[in-house]
Amino acid sequence: MTTSPETPAAPLVDLQRLFVAIRRRKRIWLATGLLGLIVGAALAFVLPAPPTAVAKVIVVHQDDSPTDSGTLMRTDVAVLQTTQIAEAALKKVRSTDSPEDFMKNYAGLGLTNNVLQITVKAKTDQDAVARAQALAETFIADHVKRSQAAAAAQSQAILDQRKNAQDELGKVEQQIVEEEGKGREASQPTLENLYSRRAALTAQISDFTSRAQQAGIGSPQVAAGTQVVDAARVLPRAVLKTTATNAGIGFALGLALGLAFVAVGAVSRDRPVLRREISTHLGASVIAQLPSKLRGPARLWRRSRAVSERKRVATTLVRLVKQDPREVSLLELGAADVAAALVLDIAEELAAEGAASVVDDLPGENVRKLAQETGSDVPVVGAGDPPAKPGEHRVGAGTVSPGTAWTDLEHLGQETVLVVKAGHANTLWLHTVARQLADQEIPVIGIVLVDPDPRDKSDGTLWDGLHTALRGRPAPPAPAEREDHLDELVARVAERVATEQPTRRFTPVRPVLPPALTTPRPPASPLPPPGGVSVPDHLNAPTKKFAPVKPPKRPTPFKRDHAEPSHKGELDAGLGPEKSTVPTGASPRTGGSATQTPEKSA
Repeated sequence: MTTSPETPAAPLVDLQRLFVAIRRRKRIWLATGLLGLIVGAALAFVLPAPPTAVAKVIVVHQDDSPTDSGTLMRTDVAVLQTTQIAEAALKKVRSTDSPEDFMKNYAGLGLTNNVLQITVKAKTDQDAVARAQALAETFIADHVKRSQAAAAAQSQAILDQRKNAQDELGKVEQQIVEEEGKGREASQPTLENLYSRRAALTAQISDFTSRAQQAGIGSPQVAAGTQVVDAARVLPRAVLKTTATNAGIGFALGLALGLAFVAVGAVSRDRPVLRREISTHLGASVIAQLPSKLRGPARLWRRSRAVSERKRVATTLVRLVKQDPREVSLLELGAADVAAALVLDIAEELAAEGAASVVDDLPGENVRKLAQETGSDVPVVGAGDPPAKPGEHRVGAGTVSPGTAWTDLEHLGQETVLVVKAGHANTLWLHTVARQLADQEIPVIGIVLVDPDPRDKSDGTLWDGLHTALRGRPAPPAPAEREDHLDELVARVAERVATEQPTRRFTPVRPVLPPALTTPRPPASPLPPPGGVSVPDHLNAPTKKFAPVKPPKRPTPFKRDHAEPSHKGELDAGLGPEKSTVPTGASPRTGGSATQTPEKSA
């Protein structure tokens, strides 16, 4: 018996059971994915994309450089998304929409460092084109205006600096006049400094004047280069592309929602699907499995295969029914149609060898209806009909679904086979069924699992003591019977050893009894009376199968190294005292001499 001292704790989330539950309920998440695909494709026609116009503008920046990383263009996109630009564009098209709403219907995208794409959505194609064109012109005017304003500001700053230089030059001229009016008392170094300062201010004023003139001109390349390079036009409506995109997005969303729903349901509902789980909760082994009722077009080419599998399982159950004269019932849990067909097949095979009938106690009388449809000759009776006649095999069909009358199950059969559909009942109800059947003293021979997972590799067999065989069948012999057979075997071995005489040098073999059998037990079979087995008086006599052991010969020493005799006579003389110890009454057998050790002779 193989048992574990501690039952391992079940994991919080069994990934294998989760994957099996998702695979078994693939109809749900495939249906949600297909529904999302249909809805997404329908939206392309029910809610078509509004008319869209696109315009492209080339923007020249005054501080543009080849090393710019797109900062200036991002600034232009941000300026485009302002209420000032939106309001000016709406005024140009004479629209009464608010700038905030209009800003939601257009967007700017920098294609390169100097190309800006403007996309506008509107109610009609003409409105979209007009708004896109107005938006592009408004942006260009604002960009040129900002460039000219910057140039004017720079020119004014230069003019202000020139005015300051002219004021300072006037003061220097006044100082020179005053110093020259002193005549001979004028300081020559001071005059030289004033002359040099006057020359520098004059050159600076001349430079400011030229720079102010250039700044006043502005940036003609900005005004001339910034323009609409691609006039506003309506984008063509790509119906197929839009439909495919919407359908793909809808399929992905529907598939994700379906998978999430199935996963949450598999974890929260706790309905066992694996064979090992159902076997553990019901306390019986899975002896066969059958597919569920076929649906859809699969019935056309898989019907014969399903019928052959059901016939094979029925043959297996018939063998179990014949092993015991007690009546056997089939109790279904979520598989009434399969149980009805299976019990009818069993009754037909039993009817081929004798009288057989079926007790139909299913809520929907599935066995009776199936017998009428197939034209079966097996009699179908009710639960209240008279009992079976002597020699008649009667198979009962019932249910253990919620609402079952548990006390009536014993009238269907003293043993039962459960026909359970995988994933139909939760763990609590499986324990309820096992407990109620145990209370009614109805042993469960085995479980026929309906609609199992095809990739489930678990065995579904219990391995704890009496469950190594089918439930309700005779268990292996009791330990007491095995000990009696062991006592008999030990007695026979002892008798055989006692009748065979051991050799001279080997101690006779004695049986070693196990610790559990040190207490003498009466043998199961009668032993020979005392004195019937003869035991020799001494144990030194040779056995019938082994020759007596001869003493080893001594090695012949070298004469020159040891003063020992080397001829045979001297060696035999040395062995004389040992030969003299042999008793005169013992006659050795042919091929050797029987000797006796000093310990035994004493």
